[in-house]
Amino acid sequence: MSDLRRVSSNPHVRSKTTTSNIMMWVVIALLPTTGFGIYNFGLNALIIVLLSVASCVLTEFLYEKALKKPITIGDFSAVVTGLLLGLNLPSTVPWWIPVLGGIFAIIMVKQIFGGLGQNFMNPALGGRCFLVISFPAIMTNFITDTYTGATPLQNLKNGVEPRVMDMIIGNTAGTIGETSMLCIVIGAMILFAVGVIDYVIPFTYIITFSLFVLLFGGYGFNFYYLSAHLAGGGLMLGAFFMATDYVTCPITPKGRFIYGVILGLLTGIFRIFGANAEGVSFAIIISNLLVPLIEKFTIPRAFGIKKIAKKEAKKA
Repeated sequence: MSDLRRVSSNPHVRSKTTTSNIMMWVVIALLPTTGFGIYNFGLNALIIVLLSVASCVLTEFLYEKALKKPITIGDFSAVVTGLLLGLNLPSTVPWWIPVLGGIFAIIMVKQIFGGLGQNFMNPALGGRCFLVISFPAIMTNFITDTYTGATPLQNLKNGVEPRVMDMIIGNTAGTIGETSMLCIVIGAMILFAVGVIDYVIPFTYIITFSLFVLLFGGYGFNFYYLSAHLAGGGLMLGAFFMATDYVTCPITPKGRFIYGVILGLLTGIFRIFGANAEGVSFAIIISNLLVPLIEKFTIPRAFGIKKIAKKEAKKA
């Protein structure tokens, strides 16, 4: 009986696309952002990113080896988790922060729930939020030799007008991978070009957030203020690279739209009314938790179900 295979009803689609192919394209798309982060913050940024990737890959290998499970590091999902986690960390954190975050992301968010495809939230963001809650002072220290002030979003929240062009290019304080909007968008274009992600979730997210900021930001329809919000923080990195995670986003067409709207609303609420200037990470993981509920109410009704239900009601 163990050799039996359950096969869903036709039609069946054959594809040469594999998990490792998809993950490799994500890694390639993240290279501009990673490269600029290392250029912007120096050797410390490179060390943090390498430690994050290494800790995620090694943790997954040792966990699966210890439990005698198939080794899955070849699918590059652990590499993507480590890379995203590293890009979401300040370059000033001590070496043990990416290591601890990588261990938490792989074991507590991914492997303990069954591995890739079973995790209930994005592992990289789960690891980052764990670190932010556990070590807030370390995770909000963005002071380097180059940047000694607050991040642009913190300045914006304090009423100080940031230079949007610097935020677009990336000449600002922040986490390693969030500063250059230009590099993030270049990476996103790569993912769109090869068909790894589609437009629904990221654009619904960004449009909803933009409307929220214009309506409730307190500056009216000030598009310079909106531009600073869009270019600052991890909004673009989250919208294109983490909110679109195949495992933790809805698969139904309506569900993807609703998911994007929720992401935009939550990010807007956290940024405008919350104490923290950011909000993207927590908005995404909360929305991840809502995905089963979103899919339950947006799953397409099978053809003929309604008529059968009516007939059964008449018989009763």
